[in-house]
Amino acid sequence: MVQFLRDIRNLIIKFIDFFYFPVFRFIPREVFRYAFTGGVNTLFDLFLYYIVYKYMLDKQIVDLGFVAISPHIAAFLIVFPITFSSGFVLAKYITFRASELKGRIQLFRYGVTVTGSILLNYVFLKFFVEYLGWYATVSKGITTIIVVIYSYISQRYFSFKTAGVAVSGR
Repeated sequence: MVQFLRDIRNLIIKFIDFFYFPVFRFIPREVFRYAFTGGVNTLFDLFLYYIVYKYMLDKQIVDLGFVAISPHIAAFLIVFPITFSSGFVLAKYITFRASELKGRIQLFRYGVTVTGSILLNYVFLKFFVEYLGWYATVSKGITTIIVVIYSYISQRYFSFKTAGVAVSGR
């Protein structure tokens, strides 16, 4: 079973590296893999969100008896654990394979960085839209760029750090 999983991992890596054309040679392979797997996981998230929101919840409020949850938030709450898990697995086994940290430490740190990403999304969207008065779509685009950069750096140097990568303050 372990060999089968390694074969699957290697097949996925070969597939991703197939798209690492000469034009992308100016960026490190790890960054390309991070962008590729992150993009795939984001598309997976959007697909699941759509299915859950439209078909599972039928765009209806979810009444749990003690609290009612709007369908768009309920869909997020249902999908988030799935794409959190798939994102972690892709980061651990495809993008940041050189990390020697124990899996439980990686998972905890990954959770911390994802929480940071959610908070940064909230803060920057509030700031750009409500304080600067920018269009929401433009604000979301700029926020996404900032959060992706934060996410890569925090995962590379914190969640999945390697022995050769020092964390500041240590």
